[in-house]
Amino acid sequence: MSHHPETIARAVGKIREATGLVPRIAIVLGSGFNHLENAVQEAVKIPYAEIPGFPVPVVPGHQGHLMMGRLEGVVVAVLSGRAHFYEGHSPQAATFSIRVMRALGADSLIVTNAAGGLNTAWKTPALMLISDHINTPGFVGVNPLVGPNDDTLGTRFPDMHDAYDPEFRKLARDTARELGIELMEGVYVMVAGPAYETPAEARFLAAGGADAVGMSTVPEVVVARHAGMRVLGISCLTNSSIASDSIDHVEVLTSVKSKIADFERLIRGVIPRMVA
Repeated sequence: MSHHPETIARAVGKIREATGLVPRIAIVLGSGFNHLENAVQEAVKIPYAEIPGFPVPVVPGHQGHLMMGRLEGVVVAVLSGRAHFYEGHSPQAATFSIRVMRALGADSLIVTNAAGGLNTAWKTPALMLISDHINTPGFVGVNPLVGPNDDTLGTRFPDMHDAYDPEFRKLARDTARELGIELMEGVYVMVAGPAYETPAEARFLAAGGADAVGMSTVPEVVVARHAGMRVLGISCLTNSSIASDSIDHVEVLTSVKSKIADFERLIRGVIPRMVA
């Protein structure tokens, strides 16, 4: 189990060598979202390769470094890029960074991702507040909590009701309304990837209650909730997975770019409210 307290402590120690800042909020930036890090002040950048236990992402659009600093006056830890199952990482390795963020002092987590739209009533690209998730890899035992449980990290059977904090979601809705940002709200379903969904698979997932589909995020949320962190999730719906049109990763990054200004305004507006 890679979430051993000694392994976590080594990673924390390395980060502490670079900065004494104690983050209130950790932010995971998904595909194409790395522009937000430019808004971080007093920033200290640490490559993942220099942090013991951190897997290094190789997917385009994922930078692969930790940035510590202040965003709208709040101390944040920004994870620019994430590791995915489809790169060959175990669920434990792919979520190790969340354990380290908690150990650094962060009690809240913002997760972001690019996703395919499954709700045919919505136009894409669009921003979606995540209200809940469906963990399809978890249905077959691919879960970062599988294995011996360390009670110092969290309970054996964590409750996943309100995994996406209701108060944070209200803050996000209120902020979006005040800023004039269109914000959908719905359910995110995770598939392991890396192949995109067939139209039949997309219809199957939509019939099961999902509004968006992607290849990340859910394991991070499971670990964060196990660790007692509060979570806010935002997806950028880059395309319709149900439509017959084909999609590639370059188009995904382009779609995210078209919504990045609204995304940044939303995040910068909601962060001070999350710690108020």
